[in-house]
Amino acid sequence: MKEVLRTNDPVKLSYAQSILRDEGIEPIVLDQGMSSMYGGGLPVIKTRIMVIDEDAHMAASLLAELQEEDRP
Repeated sequence: MKEVLRTNDPVKLSYAQSILRDEGIEPIVLDQGMSSMYGGGLPVIKTRIMVIDEDAHMAASLLAELQEEDRP
């Protein structure tokens, strides 16, 4: 599995999942419970979207714009 997005923004998370599913890619969400457990307040624990290796390149391309917004 490969990580294609890391964010604490629930809207961005939902949007990213929708984009991937529309293209037939099934996203796997990790750390959502840990992130929300602290009210989304711990910036070091971000929710991650993972995809299988075969879908990683396409998923990264689809989410490139969202990734740019999270970079410092």
